[in-house]
Amino acid sequence: MKKYRWGIIGTGRIARSFAVAIKGSDNAVLYAVASRSADKAAAFAGEFGFEKSFGSYAELASDSSVDIVYIATPMASHFADSMLCIDHGRNVLCEKSIALNSAQLEKMLAAAKDKDVFFMEAMWMKCRPTYLKALEWINTGRIGRVRYIKADFCCSVPYNRNDRLFSPECGGGALLDLGVYPITLAADILGSSPDEIITDANIIFGVDMSNSITLRYKDSAAVLQSGFEMQLPNRALISGDEGMIVFGEGFHCSSEITLFDREGRELERSIIPVIVNGYEYEILEAQRCLEKGLKESPLVTHSSTLAVMRIMDKCRKDWGLVYPDE
Repeated sequence: MKKYRWGIIGTGRIARSFAVAIKGSDNAVLYAVASRSADKAAAFAGEFGFEKSFGSYAELASDSSVDIVYIATPMASHFADSMLCIDHGRNVLCEKSIALNSAQLEKMLAAAKDKDVFFMEAMWMKCRPTYLKALEWINTGRIGRVRYIKADFCCSVPYNRNDRLFSPECGGGALLDLGVYPITLAADILGSSPDEIITDANIIFGVDMSNSITLRYKDSAAVLQSGFEMQLPNRALISGDEGMIVFGEGFHCSSEITLFDREGRELERSIIPVIVNGYEYEILEAQRCLEKGLKESPLVTHSSTLAVMRIMDKCRKDWGLVYPDE
């Protein structure tokens, strides 16, 4: 397998975690990083050992030696930054949520198809072995027909208007940052087209501080919650008519899941420790796709990403929440 030269756009917290994962991943090379500040890019490159640094995103996008770009900027910038890279013929792995809305994502997908490049949302949860093990148990009938899902992602985060999480201009709010995980889990298992979406949210200063979402299907339902106003264990439970699966705390990045029978007796427990920090799995998946000449990942398909974005669009429409860039 060839060595893949990675570029990173952005130098924030998530970019740092991703750089650590690249450094510890097979066949991945820390090639280039870009920031709007040449000094920040140079400092980041020096800290992690990148070969190059750029003081503009366009310079990185123009470098034909970059095999794939990881976009680690705030949500409101994902559309423009992805389109910049796609227009220059770069393969792209864009951090979640991949766009502000489905209209933006549809344009991104069309551009990627036109330029014949690989494009994937960096939904690391869907590439992790624990998540894939849960899907295996479901698909092989270990818990029968799934009837109910309960998943939360709530963290206590003090309000700070200067933090991107609380900035409408950055695409802030709990839904796009946290809620995308439980919605993705539910849509993967119960289907991407619920019969009914029941939702409400606590909107303050132009972002959702917390929200609750119920996805109703013909004979099943998912009850989901995300927010910044309180801390929860953030487990996930998937219940079927023959048993249930329970994720450990922080279900989106948990290394542990447990399988129970219909009487609640433990049948099996799976514990799969990460290799580096968990981000390596999406790196390896992207590289596997590039090696095979794929333009989308079979684990994180374009259609599934778009379906989740449309569910989030519906929620925000019901709340009356519109971002400045929309």
